Amino acid sequence: MAGHSKWHNIQRRKNAQDAKKGKIFMHHAKNIYTAAKEGGGDLDMNASLRTAVDKAKADNMPNDNIDRAIKKATGDLDGVHYEEITYEGYGPGGIAVIVNALTDNKNRTASEIRHAFKKNNGNLGENGSVTFMFDRKGYIVVEDKNGSIDEDDISLEAIEAGADDISIEDEAYEIYTDPENFQSVRDYLRDNHYELAEADVTYFPQTYSAPSEDEKQKMLNLIEMLEDSEDTQDIHHNMEISE
Repeated sequence: MAGHSKWHNIQRRKNAQDAKKGKIFMHHAKNIYTAAKEGGGDLDMNASLRTAVDKAKADNMPNDNIDRAIKKATGDLDGVHYEEITYEGYGPGGIAVIVNALTDNKNRTASEIRHAFKKNNGNLGENGSVTFMFDRKGYIVVEDKNGSIDEDDISLEAIEAGADDISIEDEAYEIYTDPENFQSVRDYLRDNHYELAEADVTYFPQTYSAPSEDEKQKMLNLIEMLEDSEDTQDIHHNMEISE
């Protein structure tokens, strides 16, 4: 995966969005939802949820937003049922796109996502139309801004816990696992006092597509429109992103 560091792209996206609090809150809401879905909504009993909430509060996410994300996961919003839906399609220039959404209104969400694709020379496809072009892996990032982590130690510990691979990028360790081993590796690192900047089961492109400048701009517009939807949880694509 050399040259295609997910953490590098995450950092670049976060830096570009520092002024866009809505997108930062969306990121936190997704992490809170995932943690509460896995381990319940009690912060005292769910260390992952407590960590996600602390990070959200550090970015000044309102308590109402935090509570709503937890209630979505635990089913405690009266009269509201949320479900997870995955959309697949092609962006401009044939770039493969996967969108994970969490919605209480499938028609609204489908309409918003279809509109975003159509407006930017893309089109939605059937289930399975692009996922075969991605590998699903567990992905964990341990930041080391102070250089206090021993590379040999964390590598050995991660591999012994069940990780497949580990690499260093931008003062951070990127750890990759099979989806089945993700939770055990994540919990082992947390239990051994490593602070996790990212932890998720996500998609990695098998190959990358290099669009023209016009296609690249349309693709960036598509991503921005998808991110502007409240229902969007994750966006994955195989566009080559150069410096």
